[in-house]
Amino acid sequence: MAVHMSSTSARRVARHTALRSFICVCGLVLFTCLFIPDASGQEEPHGYCGTNIPPDEALGFVPLPEGDLFCPLIGDPKAGYSFVSYVRGTSSSPLGTDLASVGVADRFGLARWGGPRPGEGLQISIEGGVFAQFDLNTPSYDLINADYTVGLPLTFRRGLVSGRVRVYHQSSHLGDEFVLASRIPRENFSFESGEALLSADAGPLRVYAGGEYMWNGTPADVETKLIHAGAELRQRESALRLGALASIRVVVGADAKLVEDLDWQPAWSARAGFEISRAREAPHAARRWSLLAQYYDGPSPYGQFFRSDVEYYGVGVHFAL
Repeated sequence: MAVHMSSTSARRVARHTALRSFICVCGLVLFTCLFIPDASGQEEPHGYCGTNIPPDEALGFVPLPEGDLFCPLIGDPKAGYSFVSYVRGTSSSPLGTDLASVGVADRFGLARWGGPRPGEGLQISIEGGVFAQFDLNTPSYDLINADYTVGLPLTFRRGLVSGRVRVYHQSSHLGDEFVLASRIPRENFSFESGEALLSADAGPLRVYAGGEYMWNGTPADVETKLIHAGAELRQRESALRLGALASIRVVVGADAKLVEDLDWQPAWSARAGFEISRAREAPHAARRWSLLAQYYDGPSPYGQFFRSDVEYYGVGVHFAL
């Protein structure tokens, strides 16, 4: 009984700590939005983070635009870019211990209303992705799970403040070999979600906060609320420049999600490493790739395993196309 109470108390303390951290991040976002200096006179105040907006598309109405107004999140396990990574699990979840985690995702701009300054405005896009995990301890690297997402993000930027409002659908499917080997019952898992995120930059620091509401879930208990916050550090200037070939920056991202249905238990995600892009002088210099170490602790971000606590660390290669 004492052990149970101790465990319950520890979880309660962790939840309270996470909620206090979330409130602090929200306060920092609000403070930064209200008091950061205006971006007037600065060239491409957000170009260093990979929005990849060509100069000739920075103002006015642009159909089928390149780039976006909202910088991709470094620490979010479900951020909308492609990657391949190796992760080593340290918990006894059904996912196993040695995994290849792969994401293939992209976004297609439908229309952008740019201005009043270059790189600002409002944009609507369509995006999709698949996030899959493979068991490296099996002879054929069995597929464990695949999460499919498709959404309509509306993004905006004004000075150093940006945001994303998004409606998206996710459905998840277990791999056939995994089901046969583990005898875990196959279950449909899907939901729709509405998301709102507000982000603010202050020099190399970026903070963001927001939340989601999920509905039309299968099973029904997937219908819940989620709060989401994080912070990033990204060098504005290159740490190392290889002539006209490449620029290298140090990047760090920490991300937290808390789900109401899981009693607000926090899921912590962190990534840090090096981002390599074309030299700034090259056209479309924001095209880049990253080598990132990663750590995750909390409810699983993978499909119907969302009730399983997982802890893993690893390294991956990420691509912003």
